[in-house]
Amino acid sequence: MRDEISQALKDAIQNRDKCEINTLRLIMAAIKDRDMSQRHGDDCRISDDDIVQVLDKMVKQREISAKTYEEAGRLELSESERKEMLIIKRFLPEQMNVNETKQACEKAIATCGAGGLRDVGKVMGELKGAYPGQMDFSKASDIVKDLLG
Repeated sequence: MRDEISQALKDAIQNRDKCEINTLRLIMAAIKDRDMSQRHGDDCRISDDDIVQVLDKMVKQREISAKTYEEAGRLELSESERKEMLIIKRFLPEQMNVNETKQACEKAIATCGAGGLRDVGKVMGELKGAYPGQMDFSKASDIVKDLLG
């Protein structure tokens, strides 16, 4: 995944796309920062799953920023955040649709042996481990609550 992002940065530099260059550099910096914070002995590189988590967090930050800018009437800044979000999303796995999410929730409930609302956290932990960056976990949480409630 690192190589894919690095290659995209090289291509963006070649194409002189400032927005893409800046966004890809931010991604690389965030990954490197996570590498440093997770450093264990000689192994200082995070896994692709961790990179997906970093990218997912970056997308969420931009969603919040874009909404804030829109509410403040700063549409050009909102548009810029949305462009960055699209660039980051290119490297994330494809999102699951509602039916796939529901099936995954049902499977996680069966795997965990969840029997009631008190087990929502256990089920969500299972989902987050099995489907990082592939589903909207707030929607999944609602589905799990409906299934267990």
